[in-house]
Amino acid sequence: MADAETAINKENKLEPSLRQEEIKMDVLKKTPVREQAPEVRAKNFDEVCLGYNKEEAMEEASRCIGCKNAQCVKGCPVAIDIPGFINQVKEGNIEAAYQVISESSALPAVCGRVCPQESQCEGKCIRGIKGEPISIGKLERFVADWARENGIKPEGAKEKNGKKVAVIGSGPAGLTCAGDLAKMGYDVTIFEALHEPGGVLVYGIPEFRLPKEAVVAKEIENVKSLGVKIETNVVVGKAVTIDELLNEEGFSAVFIGSGAGLPKFMGIPGENANGVFSANEYLTRSNLMKAFDETSNTPIMRGKKVAVVGGGNVAMDAARTALRLGAEVHVVYRRSEEELPARVEEVHHAKEEGIIFDLLTNPIEILSDEKGWVTGMKCIKMELGEPDASGRRRPVEVEGSDFVIDVDTVIMSLGTSPNPLISSTTEGLETNKWKCIVADENNGQTTKEGVYAGGDAVTGAATVILAMGAGKAGAKGIDEYLQGK
Repeated sequence: MADAETAINKENKLEPSLRQEEIKMDVLKKTPVREQAPEVRAKNFDEVCLGYNKEEAMEEASRCIGCKNAQCVKGCPVAIDIPGFINQVKEGNIEAAYQVISESSALPAVCGRVCPQESQCEGKCIRGIKGEPISIGKLERFVADWARENGIKPEGAKEKNGKKVAVIGSGPAGLTCAGDLAKMGYDVTIFEALHEPGGVLVYGIPEFRLPKEAVVAKEIENVKSLGVKIETNVVVGKAVTIDELLNEEGFSAVFIGSGAGLPKFMGIPGENANGVFSANEYLTRSNLMKAFDETSNTPIMRGKKVAVVGGGNVAMDAARTALRLGAEVHVVYRRSEEELPARVEEVHHAKEEGIIFDLLTNPIEILSDEKGWVTGMKCIKMELGEPDASGRRRPVEVEGSDFVIDVDTVIMSLGTSPNPLISSTTEGLETNKWKCIVADENNGQTTKEGVYAGGDAVTGAATVILAMGAGKAGAKGIDEYLQGK
């Protein structure tokens, strides 16, 4: 490890004296970030993490060693100039820091909250070799929040080029693609199927991780301030087809960022019982339809004992939502904690709040009463065998270890796939065996001329930031295509 650090220090031209000086200071530890206490936040939907103030942000920024060959940038799917914006924070120039970020990212307040920084920018941070990496996500969040509170907007195009581009879906891929194209001078219209823009940012991620009015709506307003138009309640494939957009509505190109909203189930007996939900439905009811608010017109089932099947970020979101709605919550996952795909921070927060983890456990049947309501879930214990195609050790059933968990609600969080509506109504648009649109990851180009795609519609369910990276690639691809026409 020391050798690796020496090599990196040499590559980044760091003076030995500087390194020694820094090591003497307590720069190896992150500036702590304030959070709601677990016992308080478990009973409300307010944001868990309270973020940095200016003083804390500048203190954290001062830990950055300003690498010449910054590895953190290589870990960022949208290639933010991370040392550049952190240096501005260090100097107290927060507006300048915001403009640096907004050159690359349309949604910094979102990314600062929900990006898996630990496996991306912060995972590559050189400071993290001998100590804790810089809190890049928390700094990004601070800058974006400061800009919002001070009415700072991203800078738009100097002039329009007169070409129209349609973007399908207003999630992270669509918003990013639209924002980038608008900055290039294109006339962009987003078509959104739901009644509110934001995609997974509004229907999937809970309020306590990502506030809707204070953060998401404001980020969307910033995209609109670049000249982007958003039409809601337009189901592309039903209300209008892609061919109609290209041939009749005057659009020169289309970007598909329609996400992956089709839930998966296990196919076990009893899955159709009353009280079994997909995580998608459960979270959409709570987040988009505001079912957590008792005055809402769209209620949600408030189970007393809830089992969430799955171990990803969506499972944590569903579990922590059910907890806040008053339930005892069990996360049931067939592998061990080491294999949990959710972010470490999300698992940590869930445990702090009192969620029970039933690991190496797999459901085999949903039990119900004579009226069809869930009464329990029969499970079997698992043990880990040899690695499978994913590289993780494959769970194997332990014979004779069946047992029943008494529950009244089961939430299946097993991933999602793209809705086939667009692909089935668009001739010449190729999909793979998982019903994902086939597109070039470098520029988003599909098998149909003038049509580009990115995000979960192409990859299946992934992260917000990867969808944004795909949106950027799509904008670049569309620009190159239209410039060449």
